[in-house]
Amino acid sequence: MKTVSLIIDGKEIKAREGENVLWAALDNGIYIPNLCALRDALSPAASCRLCWVEVEGKKQPVTACTQIVEQGMVVNTRGAGALRLARTALGLLLASNVVDCAHCLASGSCELQKIAAHLGVRLKTKRFRKILRNLPIDSSNPVFTYDPNKCVLCGRCIWVCRERLGIGVLGFAHRGFNRRVTTFGDEPIGETRCGGCGDCVTACPTGALCFKDKPLDPG
Repeated sequence: MKTVSLIIDGKEIKAREGENVLWAALDNGIYIPNLCALRDALSPAASCRLCWVEVEGKKQPVTACTQIVEQGMVVNTRGAGALRLARTALGLLLASNVVDCAHCLASGSCELQKIAAHLGVRLKTKRFRKILRNLPIDSSNPVFTYDPNKCVLCGRCIWVCRERLGIGVLGFAHRGFNRRVTTFGDEPIGETRCGGCGDCVTACPTGALCFKDKPLDPG
């Protein structure tokens, strides 16, 4: 397969022709914040708006998941404009997200923690007014629980359930602030045809979906 050479953060790398900047960077040890990206997806969701980068010759930052690599391209993941957009996007996510790392089963493996550290943003930021949805936790499935208050609406679980498994139990409902992941008719997950495979839990980047048998770290 044909490759192209480009520079990301001063590092010259090679990437497959047609690949996007996000995967090219991640495959070469250069971290770019992201929540909704799935390597197997035919097209990027581009919904989390966290993977902003600056490309030499472009007036405005672009999302790395939608920008295709080009021969000789020069990319800066730490430009002031890109970081400002990413920090704003993260701040808005955190403003409607329950942040309780000490009691969360995903603590230590949560992408929000990793992204916040990378961007230098406090998880309990006061930049935006906190508005929580206070939705009920669904513990009806014997394998996992779903806490919509920790969901970042990345759509990974939906894609896995629909596209990879062909089951389609999960989907988006409502719009704007009320948008959430749910089942058809808003049934408890345990009362649907979900087989409890747990692939949606593995795909979840936060503590919204967690296995019930994972022990809570007392530290």
